[in-house]
Amino acid sequence: MATSNLLLVSVRDLIGKPGEMREKHLDIAAPTHYGEAVAVVPEGRELGIDLRLESVHEGIFVSGEVHTTAEAECVRCLEPLSVPVVADFQELFAFSSGDGYDYLVVDETIDLDQVVRDQVVLQLPFQPVCSDDCAGLDPETGEKRPEGWEPPEINDIDPRWAELEKLVSNPQDDEADASK
Repeated sequence: MATSNLLLVSVRDLIGKPGEMREKHLDIAAPTHYGEAVAVVPEGRELGIDLRLESVHEGIFVSGEVHTTAEAECVRCLEPLSVPVVADFQELFAFSSGDGYDYLVVDETIDLDQVVRDQVVLQLPFQPVCSDDCAGLDPETGEKRPEGWEPPEINDIDPRWAELEKLVSNPQDDEADASK
C-alpha cells in the first residue's frame, strides 16, 4: 500500500524497553482524500500529527492528535468553506498477533495510516454551515438569502380553517363583556 510510507514510524529504539517514551511531530501531506460526504480532507492537504510513543510489555502504545483543515460546502447556502479538524487517538500496536489486537508492530515500525484516517473521518462535520444564522437559499430564485434575512410573517388564513377563527376570542370582546 503506497499510502503507508508517509505514516510509517520507526519504533526500534522503544522495543524491549517498557517504560520508555518519546514524542514526535509529523508534518505530512494527506496520502489520499479522507471522507466521502459534504466535508472532505483532500489528498495532499497538510496533516500535523503530534505523537507520544510509549513502550509497554504488549507493544507500543501510541497516543496522538491530528490537526488539519477540511473543505466543505454549507448545507444551507452551498457556499464553500474550510473547517478546522482536530482528532485524538490512542492505540496499542502489539508485538504479537495472537493477542487479538487490531494493530501490530511490523519490522520495528508502526503504520498509522488506518488510525489517522479513521479518526479524521469521524471528526468531519456531518452538516457544516458557514454561520449559525445562515438563511440558506431562496427557493424561488435559487439565490443566497442576504445576511439577517427573516422569514415574512404570513397572516393569511387558509380558507378551510376560517370558521375556526370564530372560536378564538378577541381580547377587545372580552373587555366589552366584562364591562356589562
